[in-house]
Amino acid sequence: MLWSWILGASLAAGWDGTPPTPTVSVSIDSSRHELTVTSGPFDLPNMPPMEDHGMMDLGTSHDTRLQRFEWPVDGWFRGFRVQLVDGNGQVVPPHVMHHMVMVNFSRRQLLYSAAERLMGTGTETEEVSVPKSIGVPMKPGMKLGMYVAWHNDTGKDLEGVHLKLTMLWTPKNQNPQPVNALPIYMDVNLTVGGLNTFDVPPGKSAKAYEFSLPVSGRLLGVGGHMHDYGSRVRLEDVQSGKVLTQVVAKRDAQGKLVKVGRKLFGVSGDGLRLKANRRYRVIGEYDNPTGELKRKGAMASMVGLFVPDDMRRWPAIDPNDSTYRRDLASLEVRGDATAMPAAHHGGAADEPGSQEAHRQGSEEAGAPHGPETGAAEGTASQPRSGHDSHE
Repeated sequence: MLWSWILGASLAAGWDGTPPTPTVSVSIDSSRHELTVTSGPFDLPNMPPMEDHGMMDLGTSHDTRLQRFEWPVDGWFRGFRVQLVDGNGQVVPPHVMHHMVMVNFSRRQLLYSAAERLMGTGTETEEVSVPKSIGVPMKPGMKLGMYVAWHNDTGKDLEGVHLKLTMLWTPKNQNPQPVNALPIYMDVNLTVGGLNTFDVPPGKSAKAYEFSLPVSGRLLGVGGHMHDYGSRVRLEDVQSGKVLTQVVAKRDAQGKLVKVGRKLFGVSGDGLRLKANRRYRVIGEYDNPTGELKRKGAMASMVGLFVPDDMRRWPAIDPNDSTYRRDLASLEVRGDATAMPAAHHGGAADEPGSQEAHRQGSEEAGAPHGPETGAAEGTASQPRSGHDSHE
């Protein structure tokens, strides 16, 4: 059975020819267990090609405002695919959408006092799905929002573009029921409510961030996000120095990013075991062959699915927490040209995780640093910017 409803009022073009305001509609195909979120229309003027990903943080992208809707079914989210079409129904090249992020305002992130980033996709992301045996638990009425960063360098203006996001879900009557797996976001340079970009010096360099978890569990798989000249993102145990997992960037001959790899090591097994209150380190590595400093040209994060041993120990939302409120405030001004520059994945203005207080440093990329002052015992320490190293 197929049924749908409109979550935003569609506004017809005004007498002065202004374009219609983009809206969100949601449709459910219960026979296929697919939910389709359609956003648009968007008029995208042609833009010059980006020299590097960092240009996205200098105002050369077309960002949307946050578009809100509710999750309508009881079950588990387990994958997605994205399609772009123009006003004539013609397929639009996927790279026109630099990134899209979906926020779940009804649940907190594991590491950061910020709204959960349920999912994100970008130019380097392909169709994503996991087996029906696992999934992200979702309840009807969960408050969601999404935003998109556009960069149309097709050589022509695009009018009436719609984004069609198909989300796969498993129903509540699935037997046996899926294992509850929740998003985990680990960024090397987060500032909730601010930016997570950082400079890339010539040659090889690295930035690291340390954290601990409030609950033990299993990491089922990971992916990553980087910018041009990125090499890899790795996760290691601070005490032993052992590399637990890594995702490697595929680059072209000039070092420009093609895509970042993934690892699924827990779909049919136990996954990667992480322990509560143990120190871990996420490290982003870059190799910049240009001989020039790329200011704010980099990001590095690892994202994955985490199965907590005890869901009751997942941090609850504290609506009075200043960091959480800063995250919400920055999301509200996403896409506002008069507001401060927005970040990418996570904190404040952006994805899967949020971004934390910035601190410059020249320490080695493995050097430890402590939690934020006042971090509550038994919860994830609040992130601080990572340490730098370069050759």
